[in-house]
Amino acid sequence: MKKEKIKKKAKKPDLESLKSKALWLRKKVLDMAVNCGTGHIAPSFSCIEIVVALYYTSFLKTNPKKPEWKNRDRFILSKGHASLALYPVLADLGFFPFSYLDRFGKNNNYLGVHAENEIAGIDVSVGSLGHGLSIGAGLALAAKTDKKKYRTVVLAGDGECHEGSVWEAALFAASHKLNNLILIIDYNRLSAMGFLKDYQDIEPFEKKWESFGWDSIFVNGHSFESILPGLLEANSPGRKAPLAIIAKTIKGKGVPFMENKPIWHYRVPKGSKLAAARRELTKGDNR
Repeated sequence: MKKEKIKKKAKKPDLESLKSKALWLRKKVLDMAVNCGTGHIAPSFSCIEIVVALYYTSFLKTNPKKPEWKNRDRFILSKGHASLALYPVLADLGFFPFSYLDRFGKNNNYLGVHAENEIAGIDVSVGSLGHGLSIGAGLALAAKTDKKKYRTVVLAGDGECHEGSVWEAALFAASHKLNNLILIIDYNRLSAMGFLKDYQDIEPFEKKWESFGWDSIFVNGHSFESILPGLLEANSPGRKAPLAIIAKTIKGKGVPFMENKPIWHYRVPKGSKLAAARRELTKGDNR
C-alpha cells in the first residue's frame, strides 16, 4: 500500500516574537545613532514593523551564506535614509558581523548613513529619493524575461511619491503587468521637515495607484496582525497587476516626544531626552 504524502502546513509566524524583535530593533536603532551622533531615527522607527515582517517571516527569500544567490528575492530600501532599520536585521540574519554595527556612520566604516550595494544583503545603492521603484520595475521585468520566480519588493516613503520618476515607473510596471513587483509605502504623512498636506498633498492616494493600473491595499504599518495579511495578498496567484501596499505609520513610533514631530527627522537625542527615549522603549519590555 502506498504511503500517503503528508503535506506540511506552513508555520504561522509567532506574533509575540515579531513584536519582541521590533522592540529590539528600535533599541538598536537608537543605540547606533547615539554611538555615532548621526542617523535618521524617526524615519527608521516608522518602518520597523514592515522590515521585521519582511525578513523574519520568510516572506523574503534570501540566503545570508550566498548573498548573490540568483533566485533570491530583491529588496530595495528606496527611503535609504532609514538604513538604521535594516542594518541590524542583516547582521542578525548573518549577512555580516554584528561588530560592523558599532562603526555605523563613522570614518572608514562598512555601513554608511545610506546603504550601498557593496554591503552584503543590499541589492541597490540608495540615497537619492525617487529611484527605487524605477530600479525595482527593471528587476521585476528582468525576472519575467528570464522566466525567474524571484520577486522584487520596494519600500518607499510617501514624501518620495512627489517625485515624477515614481509615477513613470508606476505606469511602466502596470503596462508590463509586473505582478512580481510589490511596493510598500511608509505612509507617515511627513516628508523631511514638514507635513505632506501643508505643501503638496497626495490624496486620494489609494485611488491614484489604482488609476495607474495597480492593485492597492491599506494596512496598519505598526500591526503585524494587519501587515501579514497584506503580504499574503502579494502572494495571491490570481493577481495580474503590481501591488501597492500603503502602510499607515507614525514617524518616530515608539518614543512619544518624537512621534509626528518634524524636527526629529534628523536629530539624535541627548541628555534628558535620550534618557526619556530609553525609558519609553524599556516600557515595551513590560507590556
